[in-house]
Amino acid sequence: MPARGSAEWKGDLRAGGGTFTAGDSISGDYSFKSRFEDGPGANPEQLIAGAHAACFSMAFSNMLAGNGTPPDSVKTDAVVWLRPVDGTPTITKIELTTVGVVPGVDDATFQELAARAKAGCPVSRALAGVGEITLDATLAS
Repeated sequence: MPARGSAEWKGDLRAGGGTFTAGDSISGDYSFKSRFEDGPGANPEQLIAGAHAACFSMAFSNMLAGNGTPPDSVKTDAVVWLRPVDGTPTITKIELTTVGVVPGVDDATFQELAARAKAGCPVSRALAGVGEITLDATLAS
């Protein structure tokens, strides 16, 4: 099943602005200020962060369930870092932080499955060109 999104930009880079949609229910405005100056609005890196957090949470939950220890919950935050590299804006790092409430699993297994989910989720695989993707996984008691 293909996933769909679209965007339109009007004007020049600094003064212009754009709108985007992702699927049927996600839409927003973006601008130079929202992307590079922490101004109001959204930016593509936020969409990547949300996609990565969602994909990882699903993949990790599936691995935990396959281990016979289905989670009560897996909550993941993602931070995407956009930095200049040789004068070009580049996603240089993604930090994943996840907390799982998982009855019956030990921390070593939890960590192993988290690492496998990070390596195997489709969004992680699509982002393989990012220089560094970190994972901080906490098993909540």
